[in-house]
Amino acid sequence: MIIPLAAGSTADINARILGTEFTADLGQPVVIDNKAGAGGSIAIAELKRAPADGYTLGYVTQGTQVFVPSLYSKVAYDPIKDFSPIGMIGGVSNVLVVPPTSKARTVAELISLARSSPGKYTYASGGPGTSHHLSGVLFAQKAGLNLLHVPYKGAPQGVIALMSGEVDMAFFNTPNVLAQIRSGQLIALATTGTKRSPLLPDVPTMQEAGVRDYDVFTWSALVTPANTPPEVLAKLRASLKKATDSPAVRAKLVDQGLELLGDSSPEALTRLLAEDLKKWPAIIKASGAKAD
Repeated sequence: MIIPLAAGSTADINARILGTEFTADLGQPVVIDNKAGAGGSIAIAELKRAPADGYTLGYVTQGTQVFVPSLYSKVAYDPIKDFSPIGMIGGVSNVLVVPPTSKARTVAELISLARSSPGKYTYASGGPGTSHHLSGVLFAQKAGLNLLHVPYKGAPQGVIALMSGEVDMAFFNTPNVLAQIRSGQLIALATTGTKRSPLLPDVPTMQEAGVRDYDVFTWSALVTPANTPPEVLAKLRASLKKATDSPAVRAKLVDQGLELLGDSSPEALTRLLAEDLKKWPAIIKASGAKAD
């Protein structure tokens, strides 16, 4: 299973949970292959080139399938044509966090600070094209800010940089920074979904904090290279459904902060991908954001 993000990331942990279930159900060992870099496009391009025999799966995200094609001038895959959907895994809100040394304790205060240093107020991400990056792009657009993006090789490195004060703020997947928030090493200002995160019920959403029409809920899914035989896809889809229907597996995924979706079918993935490909490219183009 090819993972487009670094070891220790939310995607990596969730993939390992599912990989264990696939191994038990299909009798085939699942090896996790982390290939971070270039917004995950390196991993997804490799997935495209893999044999369409069902032995190579890809853990894809909103970032790899929606954001990256609009951020990079050359991407070696088509997010729709080059892959066959297995199904949805779930989604997660990001959380806007600052180090304890920040003077901001609300989103309004953060906006004021950022406006006082146009082009110099920095935000970290786990790399170009990640939901962390695009959360910042959308924030800057909605709040009328000029922010400086500082990409790192992965979310863990970005979290360390933020805690050290190397950057001013960041949006990270909530599970990646939950321990740091609870220990006081980072301060949570708002979450990015339309509903409050069950992991941080006392933290307002960005919309509640005054940023209108703000919504980032990053999803993840499993796919195979295009033209995988229907009978193979059927087995993989059944195995994923068995895993995500299992109370024990669901509990593990929820513990990682994943919000499970009501419809995890391949058809749901196809619909969501089409909707996002209508929404996000225009936002990215208007922002002028580029990753290369």
